Formats: sequence, C-alpha cells, structure tokens
Amino acid sequence: MPALHWFRRDLRLHDNPALTAAADASRSDGGEVVGLFVLDDETPNYQGYDYRVGGAQRWWLHHSLEALSKDMGGRLLLRHGRADKVVREVAKDIGASSVHAGRLEEPWERESEEALADLVTFHEQDTLVPPGEVRTGGGAYFKVYGPFWRALTHRLPPDEPLPKARVKWATPPKGDTLASWKLLPTKPDWSTGFDEDWTPGEEGAARHLEAFEAEVARYDARRNLPSEEGTSRLSPHLHWGEVSPRQLWYALHRLKGGSFLKELAWRDFARAAMLVQPDIGWTNGREKMNGLRHRTGKAADADFRAWAKGRTGYPIVDAGMRQLWTTGWMHNRVRMIVASFLAKHLLLDWRRGERWFWDTLVDADYGNNSLNWQWVAGTGSDSQIASRIMTPIGQSEKFGAGDYIRRWVPELADLDDRLIHDPPDEARGDYPTKIVEHREGRERYLAALAKARG
Repeated sequence: MPALHWFRRDLRLHDNPALTAAADASRSDGGEVVGLFVLDDETPNYQGYDYRVGGAQRWWLHHSLEALSKDMGGRLLLRHGRADKVVREVAKDIGASSVHAGRLEEPWERESEEALADLVTFHEQDTLVPPGEVRTGGGAYFKVYGPFWRALTHRLPPDEPLPKARVKWATPPKGDTLASWKLLPTKPDWSTGFDEDWTPGEEGAARHLEAFEAEVARYDARRNLPSEEGTSRLSPHLHWGEVSPRQLWYALHRLKGGSFLKELAWRDFARAAMLVQPDIGWTNGREKMNGLRHRTGKAADADFRAWAKGRTGYPIVDAGMRQLWTTGWMHNRVRMIVASFLAKHLLLDWRRGERWFWDTLVDADYGNNSLNWQWVAGTGSDSQIASRIMTPIGQSEKFGAGDYIRRWVPELADLDDRLIHDPPDEARGDYPTKIVEHREGRERYLAALAKARG
C-alpha cells in the first residue's frame, strides 16, 4: 500500500520531514509514495475574508508546481476542492497506509488540520523552531518580537536539515492538469516582467541561495538601500517552501549573516503571532486603535488608486508601487515607506493596503504581511508608535534611492540626486504633483489619532 504525502507549502524534496516520513513509512510497507497537491479555493474563504491564493502568488504556484512535478518524474497528483475532503478521498482511493503533511499556522489551514486529525500525521517544518514551543517563563505566547527573539536564541541552532528524501514515486490516479487551473494571467498578461526576476522551484531557490551566500556578509550595510541588491530576495522561495528556514540557517550563519538570520526569525515570530491572534489580517492588535476614523468616499478611493498605480507624486512611493506591479516584489525598506504613506499621509485603512499586497506580491504571506502592516500602522500588539510618521522624501534621501527611482519612474530619470527625491514642479514634466503635501497629511492623521484616543 502506498503512503500519501500531501504537499502544502513545502514544494521541495530536501529537508522535508513530512515527505521523509512518508518515504520511510512506504518502505516499511513495501510500497511507494503518492504526492498530492490540492488547490483549495474554498477553505481560505474564512469568516467572511477571502484569503485564496492571490494573483501574483498563483503565477508563482504554477511554475513551482511545474518544477516540482518535473523533479518527481511527472508523478505529482493535482486535485482541486476543499483540502480536507480531497485528502480524505485520495487516501481512500489509493488505500493509503499512512498520510503525511507539513503543519501550517494560518487559521483556515489549522481548520483543515483539525478536520483531518484522525487521518494525517502533521510535521513541523515551516519554522526554525516550532512556534508553539517558544513561550514566556509563564507559558504564554510572546506578543513582542524582542523578548521572542531572546527566547528563540536559547533554542538555536535548529535541528540540522534532512537530506533529499529517498522516494519511490507511485503512478498517481487521474487528477487535474496544471493548465486547467488557469493560474497564469492572460487578458491582460500582467506578469511579463516576472520571468526576468524569478525562477520558481527548488532548483531556482538553491541557485538564489548560492548567490546570496556571497553577499550576506554585506547584508546589514546594504539591506536598507533600494538602489542596491542588498536583500536576499528569498522570500517567495521561503513562502512556498522551495527552501526551508533550517537550510538557510545552516547555509548562512557561518558567513556573518547574523542580521539576516534575525530577520528570518521574524518569520517565526509571525507564525507565533497567528497563534495568539488568528484574525491578525483584519483585527487591530491594539484595541485603542479601533476608534481611528479612516477616510472613505470618492476622494479616498481616488487616492488609493493613485497609490496602487504609483501616481502619488512622491518618487520613492511611486517607484515602489511600480516595482511591485512589474515584478511582484518590492524592496523591504520601500514596503515600509509605502505602507506608512497609505496609513498615515492618506489616512486610509491599513487593511486596504494589506489586501493589495496579498494580490500583487509573489511572497504574500498572511502572517508576515499582516504583522508588517500592523507594525507600520501602529495597530499591532508589536508595532511602532502610532504617532510616528515616516517622511517619504527624507527616507528617500537617507537611503540613497536615486537610482532606484530612475529605474522605476523613468519620467524622472534625467534628474540628479539634488532634485529626484522631491522634484520641483518645473522639473516634473508628465510626472504628477503630490496628491497630498507632507505637512497636510501629517496634521490630518495626528488629528484623527488624537480624536481616537479621546
């Protein structure tokens, strides 16, 4: 009898505890392994909120599954529907001796796990340390990153990565074709710039990691500079599990990559945060921020469209939003700048920005995305002071974003560094004027914040 491995966000053959367990179980039973991936667009419609895989993620998922299937000799079984029902049906159809899968922390994923608890053995494999095991001395979950990080360090290094699973793949029963899922955009095809930046799949992740190993020692000095390739750009590979956190730790900790590894641990914190606050994507972590009155109506909607299209009149903001639309990714420092601009200068609900990122980021991740938006907006249990307002122009100058702007806002490409961060009207040409002046936006937000606080 074959064992069944349910691929979720662990689209790799190396360091995959669930897959290794399935392979070991199949050998003890003298059988093979059926590898299954389920496209579930039903379960993520959770409590009235739609967390189906977003548009940019679907592009990535198509190519990642294509690569995984190739690595499996074309024997990946694809099915769509409610994951709990599909997994149970497939297990019955093939007479599975055992069923294995990786554990996830999103509330809808945990709902699927609860429905399958009698059938599936779930394995911890998405974090450095199982998030439920990093707690305070009193046994509670951490709500602030600093103490979480200090507690996590006592559990590091993580267990060593497992070698590539030795699997004898079974010929699967009939399933869906990848093309039938229509994950790729067509009319229009907005993904034409993605191919230049990304190679989804485990092999692409390995090449990307190898390239970053040569740069990680300079990560701390360069990670905030949008004009340089100082970040790892491994986030979409991590999200889909084409490389594991443990693989990154052991590849980079000896290369003076401490700052990067601390950022990697933030991902562990985001998963622990989902256990504390499952509704982190739509509920403020700080109740006192619930009284903040966001702008709504036609003018607010027009400002949101200008933000989304990169037409705010602030070069650093517009460069980031255009990079996002073209490549499905945005530099991390710029993510903070554009998020702060939306939530504070425009006084729009952070959840509007979170939803836009969910659909347009190839690395959109419920825990990371929501936690980061709440941090910037000042609404999370761990966040910056709500009254802190990032100055787009000051940030652009401080972090030398001139060349970054020239690349993504070509209307300003001829301006030198004296003008490009805040072009005077006569130098803007076809580039739009600011949709709100910094002082006006700042005072409007602070007044709304003071009113909310009573």
